[in-house]
Amino acid sequence: MSSETTDLYIEHRGALIEYAAAIVGSKALAEDVVQEAWLRFNGAWSGRFLHDPVSYLYRIVRNLALDGRRKAARESRVFAPQADRATIEERPSTSPSPEAHSLHREQLAILNEALAELPERTRIALRMYRLEDARLKDIAAHLGISIGLAHKLVVQGVRHCQKRLDRRN
Repeated sequence: MSSETTDLYIEHRGALIEYAAAIVGSKALAEDVVQEAWLRFNGAWSGRFLHDPVSYLYRIVRNLALDGRRKAARESRVFAPQADRATIEERPSTSPSPEAHSLHREQLAILNEALAELPERTRIALRMYRLEDARLKDIAAHLGISIGLAHKLVVQGVRHCQKRLDRRN
């Protein structure tokens, strides 16, 4: 190592570390990058004439810093799924709890009872409207009644079922 290269290194070391730190995001990593760059630069300079040695040194630092950042990004993609598994396992389930499942079964039983209590025309109108997505005019045609009466039957059926559910709750 010549005194000329040592002087160059000492003179620019602080600025090179700041330059590398801006790329890698850490002063400690930047110091490692600058040290590695210096070793490569010193090996390249031996026995060679470099037109602009400072620019060449900055180029080596930049390339090493970018390589280090890419490597860190690759490693985070590889190891992140394992870290995410723990958080996935800790996330609440989207399926209903046993209590909610039991409650829904109970409500369904109440609705079935309420439907059985309805007059046949009202039950048919409500079933067609709510379960089959039939339009009121289709219900009226199927039952041979007016559209207004079909609407009234659906409303009566919904109210009856709602009252039965409200009583239970």
